[in-house]
Amino acid sequence: MSAPPSHDVLATGRFQRVSLRARVTLLAAFCVAGVVAMVSLGAYMTVSQNLYTQLDETLRQRVSDAIATPLVQGGQDVQSFPGAFLVAGDIRIGLLDDSGRILYAKGATPPPTNSLDIEVAKGERDENIWTDDRTEFRVISKKYGIGQAMVIAQSMKPLRGTLGKLNVVLFVISGLGVLIAAGAGTAVARTGLRPVQRLTEATERVAMTGDLRPIPVTGDDELARLTQRFNAMLGAVAESQERQRRLVADAGHELRTPLTSMRTNLELLLASERPNAPTLSDVDKAEINDDVRAQLDELTTLIGDLVELAREDAPQVVQEPVDLIEVVERALDRARRRAVTHVKFDVRLQPWSLLGDSNSLERAVLNLLDNAVKFSPDDGVVRLEIKQLGDGSAVVEVADSGPGIADTDVPHVFERFYRSSEARTLPGSGLGLAIVKQAAERHGGMAYTGRAPEGGALFAMRLPGRP
Repeated sequence: MSAPPSHDVLATGRFQRVSLRARVTLLAAFCVAGVVAMVSLGAYMTVSQNLYTQLDETLRQRVSDAIATPLVQGGQDVQSFPGAFLVAGDIRIGLLDDSGRILYAKGATPPPTNSLDIEVAKGERDENIWTDDRTEFRVISKKYGIGQAMVIAQSMKPLRGTLGKLNVVLFVISGLGVLIAAGAGTAVARTGLRPVQRLTEATERVAMTGDLRPIPVTGDDELARLTQRFNAMLGAVAESQERQRRLVADAGHELRTPLTSMRTNLELLLASERPNAPTLSDVDKAEINDDVRAQLDELTTLIGDLVELAREDAPQVVQEPVDLIEVVERALDRARRRAVTHVKFDVRLQPWSLLGDSNSLERAVLNLLDNAVKFSPDDGVVRLEIKQLGDGSAVVEVADSGPGIADTDVPHVFERFYRSSEARTLPGSGLGLAIVKQAAERHGGMAYTGRAPEGGALFAMRLPGRP
C-alpha cells in the first residue's frame, strides 16, 4: 500500500489551488501587516521608554524638592518632619532610617521600600529607583541627612492606562492598514491581471472554436507587450492556416483536370471493350495511352511538388555545412538528363558555402534549370552562375534565351500554382518557383526575377554564407 501524502504535499496542493489574484492580495496584506507590526512595536517601545524616563525624571525632581523643604515642628511626642509631608498630594512620601523604620504623615499610606532603600539610608548608595509590581508604584529613595533616606512613590496606573490606550489605537490602525492593503492588493491584482484574463479567455476561445481574432491591446507595459506577442502568434497561426487552405484548394483544382482527363480516357477504353461497342483504332488507342501517360507524369510531378512544399513548410531542423558548387553541379547533372530540347549550359561558378539543407537547395536550383530549359528554344543557351556579392552573400543566377517574362506576370511568378498564359500549354504544376522562393527564405535569403542580358528571363536566389 502506498503511503499517504505528507502534510507538505497537501499544503503545496492547497497553495497551488489559490488563484493568482488571491495570492497577490494575501502578499500585499502580509507585507503591510509585517510593516505595520514593526512600526507599531517601535512606536510602542519608544513611547513607553519616553514615558518611563519622564516619570523617573519627575520623581527625581520631586524627591529633590522634598529634601529641600524645611522641617516642620511636630506636636507633643511628635518629632519634626519635612514640610513636603504636608503637600504630598498624589504621591506617597516617607522618611526611612537605616534600621528600616519609616516615618510618614498621619493618616497617609507609607511608600513601599526594599533593602536597597535601606542601603541609601546608610549612605551606601546615593539613589535607588525601582518598580513595586504588587502595588504598581514607581519608587525612588535619596539620601537625606545622617542615617536617613527620603522615599517617594508614585502610582503607575495612569501611565499604564495611557500605554493600554496606545495599544488599542495601534491595533486598530494596524487592522485598518491590513484591510486597506488587502483591498488595494485586490484592486491592483484585478486591474493588473485583466490582460492575463483576456489572454486566458482568448486561449480557451482558440482551443474551443479555432477563432484567431486578435485581442485588444491597451497600455505599453509588460502585459501589453505580452498581448502583442500573443496577437502576433495568432496572426502567424491564422496565416499558416490560410496558406494550408489555399494550398489544399489550389491542389484540388490542379488535380481535378488531369484526373478528369484520365477518367474520361479510361472510360473510353473500357467502353470500347464492351460487346457490340464501337472499337477504337490502333491510332486512337495509342493517342489515348500517350495522353494517360502524360497525365500520370503531370500527376507525379504535382504530387512531388506538393510533398516538397509540405516539407518546406515544416520547421527546418537539419543544419549542415553545404558546398554550393556541389549542390549546383548535382542539380545541373539532373537537368541535363531531363532536358528534352538540345540546349547548351554556360556554367560559371565561384566557391560558396553556407549552413542549410543541401537537398532543399538542390531541388530549388533544379527547378530554376528546368524552368529555363522549358522556355529556351532548341540550341538555346542557359546560363548558370554563382557570383559573390562582397556583402556576405552570393547569388545563384539562371538565365535563359527564351521570350522572357511579361511585366504583368513578374509580381506573381513565385506564387503557388500561378502560371502565365504562355506557360499554361506547357507541362508543369505551377509550384516549382514557389519551392525556389521558400528554399531561399528558409536559408535567410530571397528569390527574385528580372530580364537577362541574353534577352530571356533571369531567376536568382540570394543566399548568405562565406566563400
